[in-house]
Amino acid sequence: MKSENNLCDLPIGEKATVNYISDRLSIRTRLMELGLIEGTEVSCIGASPLGDPRAYMIRGAVIALRSEESKSIKIRSV
Repeated sequence: MKSENNLCDLPIGEKATVNYISDRLSIRTRLMELGLIEGTEVSCIGASPLGDPRAYMIRGAVIALRSEESKSIKIRSV
C-alpha cells in the first residue's frame, strides 16, 4: 500500500513520487521549471550536518530544499 507524506519526511536513500505541490509555496514555479512536477521520481541523497536543508535528486539534478519548503510537497512512496 502506498502512503502519502511530505517530502521532508522522505528518509535519506529512499525514493518517492511527487503527488502535489502546494500553491502557497513561493518557489513553486521555479521548482516546476526544474522538473519537479506531479509524477516525478525524487530521492533524498543527503542532509546538512544540522539536518536542514536536505539534498534531493530530481531528474538528474541535485536540489537543496529547506524543510519549510519541502513540507509543502506531497509525495507517494514508491
